[in-house]
Amino acid sequence: MVNSITRREAGFLMSAGIAQGQSGPRVTVVGAGAFGGWTALHLLRAGARVTLVDSYGPGNSRASSGGETRITRAAYEDRVYADLTLRALEIWKESERKWNRKIFTPCGVVRLEGKASTGAAKLLKVLKDSGAPHRHLTAAEATKQFPQFDFTRVESVIWEPKHGLLRARQGCQAVRDAFEAEGGKFEQRALKPGDRVEADAVVWACGPWLGKLFPGLVPVKPTRQEVFFFGTPPGETIYDEQHMPCFIDDAEPDAHYYGTPGNDFRGLKLGDDAYGPDFDPDRGERRFTESMYAKIRAYLKFRFPKMAAAPLVETRVCQYEVSPDAHLILDKHPSEAKYWIAGGGSGHGYKLGAAVGERLSEMVLGKRAIDPFFSLARFKK
Repeated sequence: MVNSITRREAGFLMSAGIAQGQSGPRVTVVGAGAFGGWTALHLLRAGARVTLVDSYGPGNSRASSGGETRITRAAYEDRVYADLTLRALEIWKESERKWNRKIFTPCGVVRLEGKASTGAAKLLKVLKDSGAPHRHLTAAEATKQFPQFDFTRVESVIWEPKHGLLRARQGCQAVRDAFEAEGGKFEQRALKPGDRVEADAVVWACGPWLGKLFPGLVPVKPTRQEVFFFGTPPGETIYDEQHMPCFIDDAEPDAHYYGTPGNDFRGLKLGDDAYGPDFDPDRGERRFTESMYAKIRAYLKFRFPKMAAAPLVETRVCQYEVSPDAHLILDKHPSEAKYWIAGGGSGHGYKLGAAVGERLSEMVLGKRAIDPFFSLARFKK
């Protein structure tokens, strides 16, 4: 707890301008998405007095953490992400039991690799080193196990049976509910740097808004991303989360698709993982484009031929919050002593949120050093 910190931690807090007392430091977290919500909850549990602020509310339609589902996986080329993912999944499972709310579905995740794929060896090494359960299947083995797919031009498949999908919007709201139930204060209002905030530390976890709030300092830009849901045949359950895994398709050298099974009866979800055009999360119109629809429809016919004639039942336009190297940003503001920055999810951050919040709360309270891998300084090299 904060009230029994070490001398080193107390010195850090004093240098950061964080006041100590019987009630702990006052921290305001701006942004109730995957990073901000979990950071606020972990800070609260560590003894801080925390206010969580969001302009539109947790899991809202403009947020990168909005929408229905996100894939969780440990197959990364960088070990730090595998470790964060595994820790985050532990926290999600613990929280599900505590809250009696279903957020995670262990439907598994498959990654399709082709002849031109170059990262499979690194992914497999990280999975092995991190202890994440996995299997490396041939295309023939995958065809027998996952009949939903046509594995044409697939050389092998990396299967993570213990991972799956997270309910994104519901997850953000569950974290906010737990935060309030445990004594935190949530406010729906807009804040910007320079506004007067009665706090010892302010965490800016504002997703696609970070670049707008800190121009010239935080190189995060929002990109427009479209997703499509296709209706499954009447009475057919082979495409639901009880029978089909999430997937990431890297089999083609210049195309990267992903999808989730029809959770909560929504239909098969497909998306193009390539970064879309720049997008304004506040004012951007969220209508799908005919060009992307045609591209996704052609992919559906190729990879899921039995679904070729499936009707389009739902669409969504969201955004990624992209950093220049697609890595996270978890750092202290270089000139504002009270400010901390968290973002740069780049389309893969949601699954990490529970562990990122844990790590960032420790950084704010002086219990963990800033990791250069996630620092702002890397962009100035």
